[in-house]
Amino acid sequence: MNRVKDKVVIVTGGAAGIGKATCILLAKEGAKVAVTDILNDEGKTLAEDIKNKAGEAAYWHLDVSQEAEVEKVFTEVLQKWGKIDVLVNNAGISGVNKPTHEITEKEWNSLMAVNVNGVFLCTKYAIPAMINAGGGSIINLSSIYGLVGAADSPPYHASKGAVRLMSKNDALLYAKNHIRVNSVHPGFIWTPMVESFLQQQGDVESARQKLDSLHPIGHMGDPDDIAYGILYLASDESKFVTGAELVIDGGYTAQ
Repeated sequence: MNRVKDKVVIVTGGAAGIGKATCILLAKEGAKVAVTDILNDEGKTLAEDIKNKAGEAAYWHLDVSQEAEVEKVFTEVLQKWGKIDVLVNNAGISGVNKPTHEITEKEWNSLMAVNVNGVFLCTKYAIPAMINAGGGSIINLSSIYGLVGAADSPPYHASKGAVRLMSKNDALLYAKNHIRVNSVHPGFIWTPMVESFLQQQGDVESARQKLDSLHPIGHMGDPDDIAYGILYLASDESKFVTGAELVIDGGYTAQ
């Protein structure tokens, strides 16, 4: 308990999946959690659930691809709690699953606007607050698809590779400010986004079994598996960890 006591944390894409599990766990461990998402009903319900369990949380609508919204929300979080200690850049979309030569410019740009621009914009507005606070931790959700190819979903692969290198570069840029920046690389985790991805393939159950088999450990992961890694990077336990890649993938990339 209290591994992140009194830290102010912003979680993007916090209303479902990995983001939701992260908000619940960080609040349980003592953080003040800004749940942000475009899923307003789910986000508001989650914030209320956390408060009903003696945690501290509030919800903000946030489209991370819109700079004005990012600036507004981060300003309001600062006004409410006085600081920003941790940013979890979790918001992301899977985008189209087509060969590169069939993807439209609009399809490519719509994914990059969330998966890459969103990380940039949220980092941009978190950094000044963290400098003022004397330090902080930025945790960027990349993917196994930011480490290896899989002959599918080209925009997603490109975006997660970008997040990986953005994390390393920002780790070097802001180390002098005691701001740590790390990337997390989940394998396939059973979330609404993965379920939606499988629905595009047809039979969800058979597709899930196939994905289970891709992981040497024998199954896909749960959102909590990733949330515990995020908790470690958010806490002072990881004070010597920056520019690192935390791979949580059931052995997928060890093959």
